[in-house]
Amino acid sequence: MMKQCVFFFSSVVFFFFHFPATLAQPSQAPAPSGPTNITQILEKAGQYTILVRLMKSTQVADQINTQLNNSNQGLTVFAPTDNAFSNLKAGALNSLTDQQKVQLIQFHIIPNFLSISQFQTVSNPLRTQAGNSNNGEFPLNVTTSGNQVNISTGIVDATVANTIYTDNSLAVYQVDKVLLPLDIFAAPSPAEAPAPAKSKKKAPAAAADSPSSGDASLDSSDGVILMGRGKGVTLGLAAMVAFLL
Repeated sequence: MMKQCVFFFSSVVFFFFHFPATLAQPSQAPAPSGPTNITQILEKAGQYTILVRLMKSTQVADQINTQLNNSNQGLTVFAPTDNAFSNLKAGALNSLTDQQKVQLIQFHIIPNFLSISQFQTVSNPLRTQAGNSNNGEFPLNVTTSGNQVNISTGIVDATVANTIYTDNSLAVYQVDKVLLPLDIFAAPSPAEAPAPAKSKKKAPAAAADSPSSGDASLDSSDGVILMGRGKGVTLGLAAMVAFLL
């Protein structure tokens, strides 16, 4: 009986050490298939319906996907939620031109990959795909406090609320406000008041101060006529007296 137990135990030990180890390893999850697609990432995350619609209508989504899948240049995307868009003033989006809508979405994209920790060492203002980062155009400034990332556009102050997606080439961060660039949403400067009109000096009325030359010539001619008539009357009276005598 003892020999049988020893033989059984030896067989179990032999089987354990010589059976292929690959059978004991758990299978790994398959890698995601297909190229990176920004709209699919946002749709899977939910609550980004308005942003996805704008990305598609402006064709910025195609630009992002092309860049991610055909180059080694990374991207960082700030994604406002539907709630963030609903907090905009009524008609804010509808009042924009097609070009301004493109610039608005591009303002949420940094043309290189930034992890959360890298925001602590970036230089302000950050350059976005919208273009010039000079003050008054498309400046984007970032400050950090611990792991919190704050963003200022000169119009709004937003906060990175969550990491939606990250790999070695794409980082997508949820922000609590729509990032409004100065170039599009800055209040227009007040128009300068027109200069006061110079008052014109009123010329003195010639008629009130002195008689016109026309009146003067009229009066002198009348005097000549009257004088001529007076002489005629006198001569006539003298002739009648001489006749009677």
